[in-house]
Amino acid sequence: MFSNIVNNDFATIVKERRSVRQYDENVKISKEEMSEMISEASLAPSSANMQPWRVVVVDTPEGKEKLRPLVRFNTLQNDTSSAMLLIFGDTQSYLYAEEIYNTAVEQGKMPAEVRDRQLETILSMFPTLSKESKVEIAKIDSSLFAMQFMLVARAHGYDTNPMAGFETDLIAKSFDLDEGRYAPVMMISIGKAKEAGYESVRLAPNKITFWR
Repeated sequence: MFSNIVNNDFATIVKERRSVRQYDENVKISKEEMSEMISEASLAPSSANMQPWRVVVVDTPEGKEKLRPLVRFNTLQNDTSSAMLLIFGDTQSYLYAEEIYNTAVEQGKMPAEVRDRQLETILSMFPTLSKESKVEIAKIDSSLFAMQFMLVARAHGYDTNPMAGFETDLIAKSFDLDEGRYAPVMMISIGKAKEAGYESVRLAPNKITFWR
């Protein structure tokens, strides 16, 4: 991980992130680097470390053609980006709990007794949650991954745009995912900006903060 970072200045990464809509169509991100960015973004936190984010990388002409009618008014991003990332939340992420916690013990990151205690709680609680609660947890955690991915992309020298404008009721089935299990969260386009995104205005802290 972190072998393809071109900018490691945190302030610049955060301040210069823009929502880019038109990309240089000649720039293609390799599968290896995309996988590296996904791995780096996966360091994001999640409830009980269940890591419910799931990513469909649409980077082939055939995939983009399939996606195009589902992206509503975001066709420019789809047509010009290096890839479109479809972010889903896995409502059955607890199925990986034993793998995650056993690996933590094997790598010396967690005592076995802590693993056993955590697994008992996770496997008794998560499966019994309502569908609505599972979806909410998966979406919140997957959004943390998505934000981290956009910052990671900037560190790699790429631009992104998060989008909610797509056919949420069709997207999972269209890409061969179980629509009962995987909840659509957002799409992220990624590539090299052909047109720079606009700098935008942010509300002041006193408008968004309540001190008690």
